[in-house]
Amino acid sequence: MNKHWYHYLWIWSLLYFGLGFFNILFSWLGLISFALPLIMAIFFGNKRFCNRYCDRGQTLRALGQLGFSRRKDMPAWMKGKAFRFGFMVFFFGMFGSVLYTTWLVYSGIESLQQVVSLLWTFHFPWEWAYSGDVSPWTAQFAFGLYSLMLTSEVIALVTMLLFRPRSWCVYCPMGTLTQLICQAKSPNLPE
Repeated sequence: MNKHWYHYLWIWSLLYFGLGFFNILFSWLGLISFALPLIMAIFFGNKRFCNRYCDRGQTLRALGQLGFSRRKDMPAWMKGKAFRFGFMVFFFGMFGSVLYTTWLVYSGIESLQQVVSLLWTFHFPWEWAYSGDVSPWTAQFAFGLYSLMLTSEVIALVTMLLFRPRSWCVYCPMGTLTQLICQAKSPNLPE
């Protein structure tokens, strides 16, 4: 199989999580993963980002090639519209929660919470990753975004282990949103 440069984008995932582990402010780079698929869908009307350039998709592909996947089909309900759209709404609700908490810290109603939340339930102290060099709201957003990205990475990895390598891509919130954008631009696209 010919390897293209984008097959190595899994390195971006390693860098992102590694840098954020040591300095939480690097987690702001996660906004690239939100912006690029939207930009490509809006301006080019396609899901090329999801299909080729997504660092998470490339990570799952690479791990699948190393044998870390059972290569089983996903249950039909996970592929269905209800689950995909429900998960997208839930995920963006969690992103809204990150924004709201950031606003509370910005306005002085809450103080900075130097924790990383995994699966929206488990909270881990993460004080070593913030030196106090920026305003607390900037750091609060970084902690929240890192938590969201780490949670979705864990969900993607579990899905990859249980099913096909890129099973996450079937119900990825950004993939579902970009699919909606592409369908709005070209109504004849399949769902």
